[in-house]
Amino acid sequence: MASGSCMCGDIKYEYTGEPAVTALCHCIDCQKWTGGAYTSNVVVPRTNFKVTSGSPKTWDAKGDSGKVNKHFFCGQCGSSLYTELEVMPDVTCVKAGGLDNGAASLGGKVGVEFYTKDRVSYLHEVSGAKQEPQFG
Repeated sequence: MASGSCMCGDIKYEYTGEPAVTALCHCIDCQKWTGGAYTSNVVVPRTNFKVTSGSPKTWDAKGDSGKVNKHFFCGQCGSSLYTELEVMPDVTCVKAGGLDNGAASLGGKVGVEFYTKDRVSYLHEVSGAKQEPQFG
């Protein structure tokens, strides 16, 4: 099991089992969502994920697929928590920065980098990670 929270601690969550994949996403939406160069994600089955405290707020964005990318965040401190994508209805993309106990390191392994076409110029590919110019 892994757990995490927002910065102020109002929202807490956990998931069980191993992630389906660990991923960085360099798309422009993720850059805006984090205020950084990419998002770092632990992708887990939705049935293994649950919010254990608090009620996140949501904001919907339309992805390149034309389908909804639902963003969950803390209404108090604004922390990005996780996303649920209509194109991936069986998984939750947990933002790794909110994970407890150093789990933001993704166990030292990034499985895939998405939207490498939008990767900022000062970053380089992660060795051993699958490189996808877009999603899928």
